[in-house]
Amino acid sequence: MDFDYDLFVLGAGSGGVRASRMSASYGAKVAVAESMFLGGTCVNVGCVPKKLFVYGSHFHEDFQDAKNYGWDVPPSTFDWPTLRDNKTKEISRLNEIYNSLLDDAGVTLYNHHARLLDPHTIQVGDETVTARYILVATGGWPVMPDIPGIEHAISSNEAFYLPEFPEAVTVVGGGYIAVEFAGIFAGLGAKTTLIYRGEMFLRGFDDSIRRFVKDEIEKKGVELLFETEVTAIHKQADGSLQLDLTSGTTLAADTLLCATGRSPKTQGIGLEEAGVALGDNGQILINDDYQTNVDNIYAIGDVTDKIQLTPVAIEEAMCLSSNLFTDAPTRRMDYQNIATAVFCQPNIGTVGLTEAEAAADHAGDLDIYESQFKPMKHTISGRDERTLLKMIVRRSTDRVLGIHMVGPDSGEIVQGLAVAMMAGATKAQFDATVGIHPTAAEEFVTLRSVSRQA
Repeated sequence: MDFDYDLFVLGAGSGGVRASRMSASYGAKVAVAESMFLGGTCVNVGCVPKKLFVYGSHFHEDFQDAKNYGWDVPPSTFDWPTLRDNKTKEISRLNEIYNSLLDDAGVTLYNHHARLLDPHTIQVGDETVTARYILVATGGWPVMPDIPGIEHAISSNEAFYLPEFPEAVTVVGGGYIAVEFAGIFAGLGAKTTLIYRGEMFLRGFDDSIRRFVKDEIEKKGVELLFETEVTAIHKQADGSLQLDLTSGTTLAADTLLCATGRSPKTQGIGLEEAGVALGDNGQILINDDYQTNVDNIYAIGDVTDKIQLTPVAIEEAMCLSSNLFTDAPTRRMDYQNIATAVFCQPNIGTVGLTEAEAAADHAGDLDIYESQFKPMKHTISGRDERTLLKMIVRRSTDRVLGIHMVGPDSGEIVQGLAVAMMAGATKAQFDATVGIHPTAAEEFVTLRSVSRQA
């Protein structure tokens, strides 16, 4: 059977664009459909604008710290429209780059919604086309809690485009998005409260990191309310919000941001008609080769609800395009030792196992190294901010199983250490490495005393 395309991709996010470009470079005839924005969540309402906001929110501390370094810093004020609009200009620039990348690769771009009619047929806008292979890379979307008055709340999507900057913000959620936005709003000058239903936020991260970050965030003026939920939202006559809490108290806010999770975008794209199986959370079920139960339909990225990180989707795309359109040996992504960062303030960088995960497999065979210190910059600035480093080592093999850090530039530091982890580095090899002095990174090669055994 002749097809219009060798590969048709639903979704032009990071994974979809990379799969499209690489497949085209291997000689495939490729099309991609995107009805919203090129670059997906990361470029438009995720990683990129969020980190720009983090940069912007940190300047007030930089101005304060500069005084003890001899700089006469005049009083400053923050202008929200400037940051918001400059961020939007940068996103528009990136959108154009993605468009050019697809065009230069010879990929056909449909700026329309696409829907599967059967395993090989796609309706895209007013057209109907066929494809030998179909890739679903539609990503995820914020989930809003089902509580009275939720229509008055915003998700992280809208937080990037607020018409006015609020004086008082409440963030609901305990994941990295909630924690990052709490730091952004507080840093930009809003009275900020973070509410989480659990005992401690950042579930899934190392417990030492979670406790340490809690203390650091509170130092920066964010009020933390754990084991608390919002039961109703009431809009007041002046436009402000009154939040009813499970504690029986109320809380006033100008803006309520709900960062309570994301769900795969699998509705309305014809997966049922094509016979694609979904999981309990609406995610597309795939095997180790990103293949669904329908032989010619594949899925990567957040729509599979595996590991929701942009670099993961990109690497999955690299593997899939090679597998479909080259004679190279089958490529499969290694999901072990994936490094990640949380751009709260101070930042988190982490790779490998948490202490709890390591203990589950190697109880009684672990050496735990931890170090806390004041960053060198703050010995003069006087700021009460500390850094935490943690290394988890399997005693019997000397293999480093996990590295975790809280502090300035943690992501930059841990990225390099992730290479060592992938190479199977031992504690002895860390010890034999000469540090760069004076840096925070050198602390990882000077950890000598075991803090505890587990």
